Amino acid sequence: MDGQYYNAFNLIPGTGPVKFKKLLAFFGNIEKAWHANTNELTRSGLPQEWIQKFLDNKQRINPTDEYKKLLKKNIKAITISDNNYPARLKQIYDPPHVLYVKGKIIPEDEFAIGIVGSRKISIYGQQVTPDLSVGLSSEGLTIVSGLARGIDTLAHQSTLEAGGRTIAVIGSRLDRQNIYPPQNQKLAEKIATNGAVVSEFPIGTKAMPYHFPLRNRIISGLSLGVLLIEAEEKSGALITAEHALAQNREVFAVPGSIYWPTSAGTNKLIKRGAKLVQNTYDIMEELNLQTIPKAKEPKIIFGASAEENVILNCLCKEPTHIDKIIKMAKLEASVVNAILLEMELKGRIKNLGGLNYIKK
Repeated sequence: MDGQYYNAFNLIPGTGPVKFKKLLAFFGNIEKAWHANTNELTRSGLPQEWIQKFLDNKQRINPTDEYKKLLKKNIKAITISDNNYPARLKQIYDPPHVLYVKGKIIPEDEFAIGIVGSRKISIYGQQVTPDLSVGLSSEGLTIVSGLARGIDTLAHQSTLEAGGRTIAVIGSRLDRQNIYPPQNQKLAEKIATNGAVVSEFPIGTKAMPYHFPLRNRIISGLSLGVLLIEAEEKSGALITAEHALAQNREVFAVPGSIYWPTSAGTNKLIKRGAKLVQNTYDIMEELNLQTIPKAKEPKIIFGASAEENVILNCLCKEPTHIDKIIKMAKLEASVVNAILLEMELKGRIKNLGGLNYIKK
């Protein structure tokens, strides 16, 4: 079983994508590499320092026993040679050769959007994050984020509460007591029931500060694009945007006030060419996604007509122009006009003037 040998190599300090590539290129398969002798390892071109680390540590590692520890904790090790390894992630320059997963990654997760942002979330961020997370989730997209405080946490929570799928990519190992931040341990358990919690770090390894920036490439790698909701000018969330650009993924950003420090990073991204986002439709249109396989049903407001529900699901707490509503709802202009007036009288929406509407 390849998984146990990939996991065993992952327990050797300093083993990453580059070492795995060299091992596989020279030995052909990972099990053969594990049983290689010193001369064979030297001929593979691997650094002598790493070879010595491998030989020193190999004596204490039993691949089968270590793999059983994962299974006891309900952790799956998906290797880059497995058929169920995420295809989109495999395309990036330095994909992790082992993904540790609690929960389940399914084919529909190929339609995913990364949502990241500041740990210091503002009132504005608290409004925008659930609107966009739930809106994108209702269109069938899986929401990928990093389980950090602030925007990440709210994106995961909002998606789960709306019945959507979400994936948390963490910079620590997956055993419960090592989930970081500690206050999100219960949230991680909930995510695993309707999505997945993912790490490239095996159990038994110590979390290091540099692990957290590393996970950002996985967030973007799993996604069609990355949406930054709030970020200060030097926010770590901007690292995810840089990875997205390097991986040829779309980068989206929510604009904010020029006076808010938490919008300095997102505004700068927009200035550099990131797609400005005001609502879910902006992202769906840019990605050219009209429908997604097995998309979730939009939220139904009881007591409303079918047409009202269609229009309500076109609106959020950001202004939406009537032309865009007509295009999204795929209804006649006269019908949309009449329903908007009726919903305004019922107090379900607000007319901001200039033919712009928001959901109350």
